[in-house]
Amino acid sequence: MIGWLDLSAGATGEMLLAALLDAGVPLDVPTDAIAALHVEHLRLETAQVSRQGVGGTCAVVHAAESGGNRTWSEVRALLDASTLPPAVRDGALSVVERLVVAAARVRRVEPEELELDVLGTAGALAEIVTVVACLEYLELERLTASAVALGSGPAPAPPGCAPVPGPVVLETLTGVPVHAGVIPGGTCTPVAAALLAARVDEWTPLPALRPHRVGVGAGEEDPEELSNVVRLVLGERSRPAPLLPVVVEANVDDLDPRLWPGVLEALLAAGATEAWLTPILVQQGRPAHLLSALCRPDVLNAVQSAVFSTTSTTGMRVVEARKVALERTQAAVEVLGGQVGVKVALAGDRVVNVGVDFDDVAALAGERDLPVKEVLRAATAAAEAAYPADPASRLVDAPPLWG
Repeated sequence: MIGWLDLSAGATGEMLLAALLDAGVPLDVPTDAIAALHVEHLRLETAQVSRQGVGGTCAVVHAAESGGNRTWSEVRALLDASTLPPAVRDGALSVVERLVVAAARVRRVEPEELELDVLGTAGALAEIVTVVACLEYLELERLTASAVALGSGPAPAPPGCAPVPGPVVLETLTGVPVHAGVIPGGTCTPVAAALLAARVDEWTPLPALRPHRVGVGAGEEDPEELSNVVRLVLGERSRPAPLLPVVVEANVDDLDPRLWPGVLEALLAAGATEAWLTPILVQQGRPAHLLSALCRPDVLNAVQSAVFSTTSTTGMRVVEARKVALERTQAAVEVLGGQVGVKVALAGDRVVNVGVDFDDVAALAGERDLPVKEVLRAATAAAEAAYPADPASRLVDAPPLWG
């Protein structure tokens, strides 16, 4: 199962926790994680709310007033002394370390000298361990997320105004796609920024998936501009539609005809599965050739380069194509003391067409000093005898289109 977070309204640690609970994580998972911290007066409260017409879960972690700020070493010791499962404890340590490093860079101090103020409160630690515990419970194959909305404009913070986005949030999300969003003020907390930076595997629009559950985590505020929610979409990967093969075409009216065999060979060598010429008339009745090549999208650049380098054309058309093909197998038949390759086309288990490998026929004719047409006749007869076509093959349904 994979997950995708919609962060168009920003995020807090409590919104992320609420989205996980709303997506089906049992309430016991975060409450057990809080108990494992062995910190007094921590309590998780949830409620069902609506944000601009979108219903969701709101989660609030209640903590007693702190007697002071914790240092990084104190937070590390608290987590080490907890009874959290190792994966949750180590995950929480990784998140807090991101906060510590980011805050130390902003304040131009060493991490061990930093007092974590709001980053080190019991409530913030509880947000971190509960979100990590819920993510570990889900055992997601991959967690993806949209760009993070950080808000804009000054936020009142005595004395004066603090910049938005917050300096620690920006530092924590270095390398992550972010944008202002439509809600004024700060919309992403340092705790949420660290959780996202530590746990999201890929930043992307909604990926190709089959949704199973959607969790909606509501923020405490209900602004008019946008539903203040984090959405978590859980589902299974769905295969994207296969890329169609393409046909490359160019009209050429001024190339020495002796060059055409080499052109076709160059296209096949570049990765084209088929290459051919069609005589045409162009402007003013001039005779010309339509050069065509069928190829996969991943070799298109190589095929285009081959067209430009081997012909006189200055442009070409590229058209997506669909192809109908029978199942084909390779075989061989004994002919005149030698072997000739055979291609057998099947519709289900019925033989529809049988063809011999002309290169094998020509080689065998040279070895036996026989006319090619005699060896071809003998090889065709042997192939049709070995793989007789089903009389009903003329009425066979066409196979499905393939890319």
